Amino acid sequence: MTEGLERAAHRALLRSLGLTEADLAKPFIAVANSWNEIVPGHVHLRDLADAAKAGILEAGGVPFEFNTIGLCDGMLQGHIGMRYPLPSREVIADSIEMFVEAHRFDGMVMLASCDKIIPGHLMAALRINIPAIMVTGGPMFPGHYKELEHITLSDMREIIGRVRVGKIPLEELPAIECSALPCVGSCAMMGTANTMSCVAEALGLTLPGCAAVHAVESEKRRIAKRSGLRIVQMVAEDLSPRRIVTEAALRNAIAVVMAVGGSTNSALHLPAIAHEAGIAIDLDTFDSISRSTPHLCDVKPSGRFAVSAFRDAGGVPAVMKELGRKLDLDRITVTGRSWRHELEGVENLNPEIIRPLSNPIHAQGSIAILRGNLAPDGAVVKQTGVKEKMLEHVGPAKVFHSMEEAVEAVMGERITHGDVIVLRYEGPKGGPGMREMHMVTSILVGMGFDESVALVTDGRFSGSTRGPCIGHVSPEAMEGGPIAAVQDGDIIEIDIPRRRLAVRLSDSEIRNRLTKIKPPERKVVGALARYAALATSAAKGAILRSKLQGPSSQL
Repeated sequence: MTEGLERAAHRALLRSLGLTEADLAKPFIAVANSWNEIVPGHVHLRDLADAAKAGILEAGGVPFEFNTIGLCDGMLQGHIGMRYPLPSREVIADSIEMFVEAHRFDGMVMLASCDKIIPGHLMAALRINIPAIMVTGGPMFPGHYKELEHITLSDMREIIGRVRVGKIPLEELPAIECSALPCVGSCAMMGTANTMSCVAEALGLTLPGCAAVHAVESEKRRIAKRSGLRIVQMVAEDLSPRRIVTEAALRNAIAVVMAVGGSTNSALHLPAIAHEAGIAIDLDTFDSISRSTPHLCDVKPSGRFAVSAFRDAGGVPAVMKELGRKLDLDRITVTGRSWRHELEGVENLNPEIIRPLSNPIHAQGSIAILRGNLAPDGAVVKQTGVKEKMLEHVGPAKVFHSMEEAVEAVMGERITHGDVIVLRYEGPKGGPGMREMHMVTSILVGMGFDESVALVTDGRFSGSTRGPCIGHVSPEAMEGGPIAAVQDGDIIEIDIPRRRLAVRLSDSEIRNRLTKIKPPERKVVGALARYAALATSAAKGAILRSKLQGPSSQL
């Protein structure tokens, strides 16, 4: 935009912003910021952007900040607003692509903190493939109230169930609410936000150590400034994301997810990120890596402590140091150096929080992929959050067509010990938007059902979910998957160690039932209607088709 006679008008527009002749010769760096005033994980990103821009200026670049949207999954739980976060991932990636490609930037710093926003930024970085570095906003500290310690948002959901059954007095709830989340930042457990922060770091797209540094720490601002300094150097080196994010780097990131007890949503986001790099990562890849990668981190919801303990123990670098030979440490990061180099001198500062390979919490990683006649294309469960007695479960189905129906049944005491809640038509197309069923699962746990009731859904779960909760059932009900054929009383078989999810029906009975089913109508317009028309299966990362196919192509 700045060179040649024919760019005189372009330069005039840039000069109107106050740029000097010298500025026009410098690298132009986009600062993609998902700051807003309602999301605790993003409200502080304005300050981090200023720190990053200071680094860019100091290194000889010219920063230009712009905004993307950022939704708070926590605030959207339990109502129709939860239809929007997963579709927002695509909107974020598209908006960054449009702004950066249109204005022909030389490099990009990305600031994001939460569940779908980090993946959206990473997808855009790989799609555009100019030098890019991410600054993840960091977690909040946990809360405390009386005997309740290490309170995180997932605990708050479960407290609803405990109040419902009289374990906690209702009049104490406001005081707990005021104490639970004491500062800004992403939620203080290894939910999707912090899982994806760890993914961004393990992929090599943040400075080492970035993920676990808390939002309110001064170190986070120093990381932002160093990232601004580094991006200008990356432009000079032409160090682009696709040089960093190889198949080996993606496998490293999956292994880190398994070791930290990471979110099932990573099984949606990593395939989508890989797709932008032209690399195929499927559910079988997740299951294979999980079988060979132990769960090492004693962090909620698959452990006892908040992310602050993970940070104090050394964060992602300490985990990667412990995994050692299970990773390809010759992959480079945004520093231009290999992980092998970056991990020199790294120590695990608390082997009780980040266990060594010789003493894991669980022999396998956090996520298991189940298959069977109920989920031919796969289903996802956070096995490290399931109590041992529920790793195998057989029970009668209680079928619901929406999350609201299921919540009403649980709160109305219509669920009994031994049941399997089957919650369908909540997939990418059926929701549409593949809502999280976290409200149902948390209330179940709070009411003490996590040792006797399972939940199976074509929707998904919050990264903070624990209990026998199986999601991402594919194909989904709206696309005629077998889950649409299940009726009340059908016997569901769950066997997580053997990776099996089935209903005791013959194939012919399932086919016969499916011919008689009329899916519920979802009257949606606008962005959700477009998403429903284009969304692929959860087994493929719920990415969007590039064009309409079949009868819907006439829309």
